[in-house]
Amino acid sequence: MSFFIRNKRKQSEANGVKLQGRKSQNKKQKFVGKRKRSALDEEIESESDVDSDGADERRKADVSSEEEEETPQEKKLRLAKQYLAELEKEEAEKRETDDVSHDAISHRLQQDALEQSGKLHKTVSDQYTCPDPSAVRVLRGHQLPVTCAVISPDSKSAFSASKDGSIIKWCLETYRKLHVMPGGRKGTEKTHVGHTACILCLAISSDGKYLAAGDANNIIHIWDPATCKLVHTFRGHRKPVTGVAFRRNTHQLFSASQDRMVKIWNLDEMAYVESLYGHQDAITAIDSLIRERAVTCGGRDRSVRIWKVMEESQLVFHGHTGSIDCVSLINESSFITGGEDNCLCLWTVMKKKPVYMRRNAHGTSDGESTQTVEENWITAVASLQFTDLVASGSKDGCVRLWKCSADFRSLSPLFSVPVPGFINSLQFSPTGDFLLAGVGQEHRLGRWWRLRQAKNAVYVIPLPKTPTSS
Repeated sequence: MSFFIRNKRKQSEANGVKLQGRKSQNKKQKFVGKRKRSALDEEIESESDVDSDGADERRKADVSSEEEEETPQEKKLRLAKQYLAELEKEEAEKRETDDVSHDAISHRLQQDALEQSGKLHKTVSDQYTCPDPSAVRVLRGHQLPVTCAVISPDSKSAFSASKDGSIIKWCLETYRKLHVMPGGRKGTEKTHVGHTACILCLAISSDGKYLAAGDANNIIHIWDPATCKLVHTFRGHRKPVTGVAFRRNTHQLFSASQDRMVKIWNLDEMAYVESLYGHQDAITAIDSLIRERAVTCGGRDRSVRIWKVMEESQLVFHGHTGSIDCVSLINESSFITGGEDNCLCLWTVMKKKPVYMRRNAHGTSDGESTQTVEENWITAVASLQFTDLVASGSKDGCVRLWKCSADFRSLSPLFSVPVPGFINSLQFSPTGDFLLAGVGQEHRLGRWWRLRQAKNAVYVIPLPKTPTSS
């Protein structure tokens, strides 16, 4: 065979192989291009996304080409590692969330348990500063001295009562009257709906469903705070009702009277439950917290008693040298009292004597009639419950705030707010943002003095906190 013929045959065979390779390559490219076009047709929704989707497709093509180069074992290993990494990430996030939730729930349960047992203690007194006297709001509406005032659980409204027999509902946002439950004249008991004598005490339930008011006619009226309508009337005391208190988170009502009895009422059934005996003189004040107990002060019998209802027993405490006029529970194991001896006493249920006595707590003043120096009776006390902040009032022209020590064995003064007149009632708002004071020209239980320069009004005292604490 000629050299030229053999060379031409080899060249044609080579050209055929090349042509066949190009055809198969073109077929493969056409197939890949068709597959890419179908993928693009499925994913592209608008012409504006063409550029970004094209870039994504190129990246996917690169990844797919890398995957094609992997062996089956390498691909399995890569997917397994990827799956394990995702699982570890999910478990870490879940564990972190569970830890946070568990810590929050545990802390909340611990706080609730301490509060239920009366062992919760919050140190808040150092946060407060003396308010500007111009920021104190004065609510006037009663014609005679205000004897008592309470704040609703949501702190949006307040109720005040007076010797004129009326109850006024106030808005604590606009400081205006919302409703007046007028008092009736003596002799109209059968026709008048409401009180016809001096109202001496008020209490509102924790859910804001009931308002209890005791008066000098020996009766307790139960009102609906929302509608200001009379719901029920309890009769049973033989002398004026001087104190009422709801057990927290219940509709169990304790009442105290000058007949030396403590009575228990069930407002769910609107029924009388039982009477408790022990005081040797007229009871002047009563308070209650979470446990089925009440604390009372017995006026001139100079005793304070804690009534254990479930145990059917009572604890008796002595320490004042004169009549004990007011009492307030700080927590389930500590309380504070004030009396006509101008002493502020701090007590614990473990001791029969005061653990601390602040003598001459409100100083001395010149009496109007005798012009001689006399002691100021402590007429009202209040505590921001389960904290170290307490307040006291007298007729010396100011409300004083005090700090309890961590062990509840001492009191130190914080500041005082000018409020002229007899401080007949004190109550902190549930959040501790302000203090409500019922003020009159006379003492709530008598007419031993008359301060003509005072106003028969309700004082709303703001309690600002330092910027660092807030």
